This record gives sequence, C-alpha cells and structure tokens, in this order.
Amino acid sequence: MTAQPEPEVRHAARVIVLDEAGRVLLMRGFDPADPSNVWWITPGGGLEPGEDERAGAVRELFEESGLRVRPDELSGPVAARTAFFSFMGRPYRQDEVLFYARLTGATDVDGSGWTDVERASVTELRWCTADELEAVGEPLYPPTLPSIVRGLLEDGWDGVRHEVD
Repeated sequence: MTAQPEPEVRHAARVIVLDEAGRVLLMRGFDPADPSNVWWITPGGGLEPGEDERAGAVRELFEESGLRVRPDELSGPVAARTAFFSFMGRPYRQDEVLFYARLTGATDVDGSGWTDVERASVTELRWCTADELEAVGEPLYPPTLPSIVRGLLEDGWDGVRHEVD
C-alpha cells in the first residue's frame, strides 16, 4: 500500500470585494490535472514568505483582477477557513483568511497580472449578485459565501472573524 504524501501547507489571503451595486467579484477556476473539477472563489492566494496577510490580500487582488485597494481599505479578516484539496496532482492544506473591501468607482477587471498557473487554471472573472452566487451551479468556496455577502450587504462587518467551512 502506497502512503499518501503529506499535504503542502499554504497560508493564503482572499478578498470579498463588493462593488457599488452590491455585486461580489469571483474567479472561476479548474484543476488542469482534472478539468472537470471546477470551482468559484474570491480573488486571493498564497502569501509570500514573511508577508503580512493584509499586504498579501492587497497584492493578490491586484495581480488577479487589476483592482487596487490600500491595506487600510480592507476590513477584517471577516472569515477564516482551512481547506484540504488536490491541485495538479498534489495535496494541499490551505489556511486562509478573507478580508472585505467595498469599492466605489470603476470596477473594470483585468487578468493581465495572472501567473502562468492562473492563466492555465482560471477561465473567468465575474461580478455576481448574491442571488447569482446561490445559483452558480458549481462549487463555491467558501460554501457559505452567499450568506457572508448578504450579511455584509445588509449589516456591514460585525467586527468578528468567523470560522467557516
């Protein structure tokens, strides 16, 4: 019996970005090793060694969407989760935090800052309403994102970092 490899541990930061219309920015991705394995996520990704979570969230948001925010424009982290997954044949454990940003003004997105891996595994950037989140029809991470977004739209951030699946 072959032993399963230990998952690589990653630390990541993501941003729940809402525009003036109350839409959230999502990325549709898939695993190049298994193209049938698709999902929707908020912009974000792995932290660089020694990088602060907030700084990493700002960097990742810009790289993945072209949207610029300052670290002090992020609220949170509003949520945190640990995810176990396989990507390109490797197991991962990802400890991630999710920040919140509310944008005003232009919300044109641009994937020109994507890495080679992102170009090979991300098919779309899309602004979605809360109703569209619930009807996306493909896995959404975190799965509780629709309720998180509705809470942010209705009440803003409550100041608590919520542990989510």
